[in-house]
Amino acid sequence: MDVPQDGDQFRLMRVRICAIGRLRAGPERDLTDDYLARFARTGRTLGLGPADVSEVEARKGGGVAEEARLIERTIPAGATVCALDERGKALSSPELARMLADLRDQGVGHLAFLIGGADGLDRRLRQRAHRHLSLGPMVWPHMLARVMLSEQLYRSATILAGLPYHRT
Repeated sequence: MDVPQDGDQFRLMRVRICAIGRLRAGPERDLTDDYLARFARTGRTLGLGPADVSEVEARKGGGVAEEARLIERTIPAGATVCALDERGKALSSPELARMLADLRDQGVGHLAFLIGGADGLDRRLRQRAHRHLSLGPMVWPHMLARVMLSEQLYRSATILAGLPYHRT
């Protein structure tokens, strides 16, 4: 796939996972941190990453509109926004890798993935998104969605780098 060559001028496409809720210390946080660290190492030579997570804690009873207000603050200015939404498009791992490479090649400087709370994302926030991505027809808890997205970011970088991590 398209790997920047030595001497090529390119910017890194930074990735931010903007999520409702905070992961406590434990296996989900450990896995997320591990995959994002792997993504940073592998993606750097590809013009991808690093990735970080911005967590916001909504007040109980605030609803999805309050969550949207809080999560919007974490989206980098000018970012391309990808909402994780059960109604979104389910991509294969190679398709996600191609999407990341295409956005990078188009000069996107920031890509923000949005993960809502228990009631999903506010309609207005979904409408703001440039892309809608589904992790499949099942609904996943936000903490597992973060792990799964982080792993897929790393997997995408290995696909683009031609590494043997991904097997079909």
